[in-house]
Amino acid sequence: MSATDTTALLDYAPIPDAAFGPALNEQGYYVGRVERNLYWITDGTYQCAFLTTSDGVVVLDAPPTIGGNIQRAVDEIAAANGVSNKVNYLIYSHHHADHVGAASLFDKNVTRIGHEETRNLLLRDDDSARPPNEETFQDRRTLEIGGERIDLAWHGANHSPDNIIIHLPDHDTLMLIDIVNPGWAPIYLSNLTEDIPGYLEAPANALAYPWKHFIGGHNGRLGTRDDVTLHQQYMADIADNSRKAIDSVDPTPYFVKYGPNVWAALKGYLDEIAATAAAPVVEKYTGVIAAADVFTESTTFHVMQSIRLDLGHGSQVHP
Repeated sequence: MSATDTTALLDYAPIPDAAFGPALNEQGYYVGRVERNLYWITDGTYQCAFLTTSDGVVVLDAPPTIGGNIQRAVDEIAAANGVSNKVNYLIYSHHHADHVGAASLFDKNVTRIGHEETRNLLLRDDDSARPPNEETFQDRRTLEIGGERIDLAWHGANHSPDNIIIHLPDHDTLMLIDIVNPGWAPIYLSNLTEDIPGYLEAPANALAYPWKHFIGGHNGRLGTRDDVTLHQQYMADIADNSRKAIDSVDPTPYFVKYGPNVWAALKGYLDEIAATAAAPVVEKYTGVIAAADVFTESTTFHVMQSIRLDLGHGSQVHP
């Protein structure tokens, strides 16, 4: 297949209109008001946010795909509203490079804040693009910056060991990265999540807070409580169908076919469990959640393995 020949590529379901966000400007970003002096930025694939205050600007995450457009967006809003464009604070949601890999673009004197494990992991990774956060917390921390309140909370590992909730109660907004992609299915393996039990629990943790606007870190629009609830049901259906498939799929044909090649037999068996569990979920959510037909089987495999290995479902003890 040549570089421009697409005939051999798969076709997928159309993207629901509700999955799309606002159009980007000629510089490749969109910046909009969430509430009052809280703004969000997207390049259509990633998201971050910032708060203008009397003590300078607080930036929430710094994805490298947005990069220099973060400061351009801040400059645009500051000029329009007659406030300072100086970034004095940077809050890290977690340590992953795709969400904080532009942190080095900001002045070295910026106060960087995040979970204590975020600092540990950034020190381990030794990436000059992600200066470690100097200020840390363990479970909860409330920031008062320029008269604005920001509540930080760690509810345990989920997408990553250090991923936190950023709640702005006076702006009716909650930011939780890499759990829910508003309007879209999670990508590979539940958004490449490290802890599936924590990932499955995270939406309930988010919904326990009062908020109206949701910043999920990905794709082109803000989320709502309905988006988080829909994602929660989607993942619950995957988990329920995974349990049923673990109980019903017969491994015998694969082990008879492949004999001593036990890895081939195991692959066939586990792939059939994932495909069996994913099929009704794909059917239910295609046209409801964008790309449900693209990534559901991958996410189902990951959830199914967690149900087997973390929760012990289907495990049998040799007599």
